[in-house]
Amino acid sequence: MSTRRTTLLSLATIAAGALMAPSARAQPAARPIRLIVPYPPGGPLDIVARALAAAVKDSLGTVVVENKPGAGGNLGADLVAKSPPDGLSLVMGAVATHAINPWLFSKMPYDPIRDFTPITRVAQVPNVLVMNSDTAQRLGIGSVHDLVAYARKNPGKLNYGSGGNGSAGHLAGEMFKAQARVFMVHIPYAGGNPAQLALLSGQVDLNFDNLAAAAANIKSGKLRAIAVSTPQRASAMPELPTIADSGKGDGLGQFDVSTWFGLFGPARLPAEVLARLNKAFVDALASAELKARMATLLAEPAPSTPEQFAAFVKTELAKYETVVKASGAKVD
Repeated sequence: MSTRRTTLLSLATIAAGALMAPSARAQPAARPIRLIVPYPPGGPLDIVARALAAAVKDSLGTVVVENKPGAGGNLGADLVAKSPPDGLSLVMGAVATHAINPWLFSKMPYDPIRDFTPITRVAQVPNVLVMNSDTAQRLGIGSVHDLVAYARKNPGKLNYGSGGNGSAGHLAGEMFKAQARVFMVHIPYAGGNPAQLALLSGQVDLNFDNLAAAAANIKSGKLRAIAVSTPQRASAMPELPTIADSGKGDGLGQFDVSTWFGLFGPARLPAEVLARLNKAFVDALASAELKARMATLLAEPAPSTPEQFAAFVKTELAKYETVVKASGAKVD
């Protein structure tokens, strides 16, 4: 009887364990990370954010991308600035949210330095100085030097379009004017697409456009690319010189404007959390899949340490203070 009783008890224990196993396996998963994109879906920043979220799933778990557009990106950035510093709320910030907007808006809901922990820069998209091809041919402009020489001889005769006051294209134009000591008339439009259409139709002479947006019209010959605005040549069009190199003799040797974006967490992110996030995203940016995806957007990966990214943001913020104040641009 003793042996039979022991056997029955063992069977009962196994059965109970089998009944409890599903419950044990159904432990609640760790909370997902929210990655806020402070702009509408579909743009390069949003596309890269979604690709990154998928790439870090194995190392960080589920990352949910949420679009929170509004106030030029300030709305989404502020959501993360006011979130707990637990590594579960991140934002894909950009040159606008962390370098330009603080000087454009009279009231900012956050401080771009004090209220965030920089994690890594993600990418930059070169901007390009483009002219209407017919206009460039008629005026004999094929280089930065040609453009500066014509503008100095004909102050106010050239104009340039942008996606609006305070946009990256507007501020690039103002920086160009200040460094080259020329005067060109700025014509703001309600967005990048109308500005590009105005350039294609000859209503404006030149634009400082996003390379990805201008690439198709450059290749078709409708636009003449003069130079890229970054310090290095663009890998997508390595034949194009930089404004800094080709305009060195005209005061443009330090010209540097690009559309960049990167990852931020709330201020006071714990060191171990910051290190884990940085490693996961930097490793993802080195993957062949991410590089190929970004190449289709003409975006260039730009991973960094948190310290490097923090220093970069401070430099950009100081740079755009001067440019925005010189332009007089305000949005409120």
